[in-house]
Amino acid sequence: MQDLAGLRDKKGFICDMDGVIYHGNKLLPYVKEFISWLEENGKSYLFLTNGSGRSPRELAQKLARMGLSVTEDHFYTSAQATASFLKSQCEGGSCYVIGEPGLTYAMYEAGFSMNDVNPDYVVFGSSKSLNYEQIEKASRLVMNGAKLIGTNSDLTDPSESGIIPACRALISPIELTTGRKAYFVGKPNPLMMRHALKQLGCSRVDAALIGDRMDTDIIAGIESEIDTVLVLSGVSDLETIKQFAYRPKYILKGVGAIAGVEAEI
Repeated sequence: MQDLAGLRDKKGFICDMDGVIYHGNKLLPYVKEFISWLEENGKSYLFLTNGSGRSPRELAQKLARMGLSVTEDHFYTSAQATASFLKSQCEGGSCYVIGEPGLTYAMYEAGFSMNDVNPDYVVFGSSKSLNYEQIEKASRLVMNGAKLIGTNSDLTDPSESGIIPACRALISPIELTTGRKAYFVGKPNPLMMRHALKQLGCSRVDAALIGDRMDTDIIAGIESEIDTVLVLSGVSDLETIKQFAYRPKYILKGVGAIAGVEAEI
């Protein structure tokens, strides 16, 4: 048995979404009870997702369709983190975007213009409509001087039908073609974690990070000195943990264990 008293005493919770809150359009067990526990106990919480396809408003609407009422200020995406980072690097710049509407919207909001001729950046996020022409164009732009940016370094994502390719896997043809390595902004990049703590409004010692992946969520928390919770409802499992030289502080079956409504493992 794990002593969860210290975890439950935390003031703020940073939660991944895919594999923690839902799979695709399917809400995971006891998530409603977990959200109710957060609200009833006055906890600050932020859904931090490496997904870049949806805006916070769309994510709030997605949860609403699943029966959860969460306002859009509780969300922070890798698209927002990417846009914020690039604004600090090249304010008023231009980009060629491969990704879903949420990524394009975040770049517009940060003051970037779309440019498929000579952009400052090629910005890549996972896209179900990715095609060869986009890969060819992006490769040519990078070879002509555009910097290659990935919204996150996830190789795979969980879905209702199983594990699917994600940003790092899909961007690799561009890297291999150009010989250039992408810079990834999302988890486990500490940039995104600092943004999350700032938005959460609490210090790292008062926060906990909940995720389903050892290679992004858990390492992000460890490198940012935030207590980590691995839930076994997504990508990583008990066998996966053995492959890594680090361990999460807590290992739980799902988020319901924090609210005391689900077995720990």
